[in-house]
Amino acid sequence: DERNARAMGVDAIEGDLRMGCDPKLKDFPYELNAGFLVDVARRAGQAIMEVYEGHEQDWGVQLKGDDSPLTKADLSANKVICDALSEAFPEIPITSEENKKVDWSVRKEYTYSWCVDPLDGTKEFLKRNGQFATLIALLKGSEAVLGLVQVPVTGQTYWAAKGRGAYVRDAQGKETRLRCREFDEKDEGLTIIVSRTHRGPKLEEFLSRYSNPKYIQLGSALKFTKICENEAQVYPRMAPTCEWDTAAPHVVLSEAGGEILQCGRCTGEGELLEGGRP
Repeated sequence: DERNARAMGVDAIEGDLRMGCDPKLKDFPYELNAGFLVDVARRAGQAIMEVYEGHEQDWGVQLKGDDSPLTKADLSANKVICDALSEAFPEIPITSEENKKVDWSVRKEYTYSWCVDPLDGTKEFLKRNGQFATLIALLKGSEAVLGLVQVPVTGQTYWAAKGRGAYVRDAQGKETRLRCREFDEKDEGLTIIVSRTHRGPKLEEFLSRYSNPKYIQLGSALKFTKICENEAQVYPRMAPTCEWDTAAPHVVLSEAGGEILQCGRCTGEGELLEGGRP
């Protein structure tokens, strides 16, 4: 029941996640405490908010090689996360959007690694609409086995570990179990989340299959959290994405009972997105 689910969350966040989790986590070489990881994510969120609440001329906006924006907030949050993870788990490599890229030929040999997007939704940050998040995931091989999605503006932290369920902890420390409700794609009036920045003919074609759907526009990994909280049922993504964009919310959504499927596969069942591709 909900009381027991909430108690499980408290135990999980205070104890070693290797105990009672999916076997994939049992050989992680360090104690794995969700409370510590939630605190790291929150401190990163606080670093972001310090910049966000300041003057825009102090944001230090620059363009990366792919023309995506980078701000002082991205770099500050990245330092908080990487410093904390490196100190607590010194032998576990970190792949971050804001770190020097390591070739896939090296990364594919990692047993465990961290996968980080310190500020997912930098474009939303620049629009000052609050729709951005901090993402931290633990991978075993190419599979995400633990994930945190921290929302700096609200202070909420969504987290999950394989075999332990998914939870959201609010800014006051109250923790709630997340469970996705079942639905049928033929249902009328489903709520579908669409990106604020990625639209096109392929998406419109996909959306045409639904009967009188409602739409929510939202940026960053917050889309996944709305599905976990049953505020929406479907989020189609037709544009390219990176592993640090999906790894953490993938674990949260999966442990809440949702699914992430590879779009366009002819099996009818789809395939998991996380494949450790370069």
